[in-house]
Amino acid sequence: MAKTRVSIFYPCYNDWGTMGSMVMLTIQTAERLNLDYDITLIDDGSQEHTLDLLKEIERVFPQVTIVRHEKNRGYGGALRSGFAAATGDWVFYTDGDAQYDVREMDRLVEAISDDVDVVQGYKITRHDPLHRIVIGRMYHHLVRLAFGLKLRDVDCDFRLIRRRVFDTVELKSDSGVICAEMMTKIQRANFRVAEVPVHHYERQHGKSQFFNFPRIFRVLRQLSGLWFRMVIQGKDG
Repeated sequence: MAKTRVSIFYPCYNDWGTMGSMVMLTIQTAERLNLDYDITLIDDGSQEHTLDLLKEIERVFPQVTIVRHEKNRGYGGALRSGFAAATGDWVFYTDGDAQYDVREMDRLVEAISDDVDVVQGYKITRHDPLHRIVIGRMYHHLVRLAFGLKLRDVDCDFRLIRRRVFDTVELKSDSGVICAEMMTKIQRANFRVAEVPVHHYERQHGKSQFFNFPRIFRVLRQLSGLWFRMVIQGKDG
């Protein structure tokens, strides 16, 4: 029986404290699951300390490729580069801050079937400061309502997606609203989504790029623009 071909990628922006362990755990997990896999790290304009680590990772692990953005393109830009680099039948990604355990990729792989195009994780319990939990829940309900999404957890970036989905779904966002764009387009194209529970952990390194007021207002403005184009005008993002 042929191995499942999975392209794995992680967006990385100054995640020097987590990326090394994520790569090692990913390799261990992929080998345990007997996957035919490749790993790509999307460096989105990180600072020198992270660049040094990525160079060392690339030297030590031949199955890892680094894609570098000279300037920060935003979360959406990093995801778009990751999907573009993928060559496997399936694409797995999660964030580079290790708030999800990459070993739980096995939960997603176990859900693969002929009747599934996307395996979407949902957080069992969110382990964040209270203000982040409140804002996150508000964002989740806002996006579900605005775009008519039928998901338990819109902003859980722990996903396994058939690569051929992107033959139909073209992503355009460079910001964090790319997840709303992607899942709305996937749902509208009638791709089949399976949802599985995954654990969520406190951030051990760095700080969120989302939870500050200027960025929140910027995201809401971008989300409003996406909603107007996709829902009111009926355009493709």
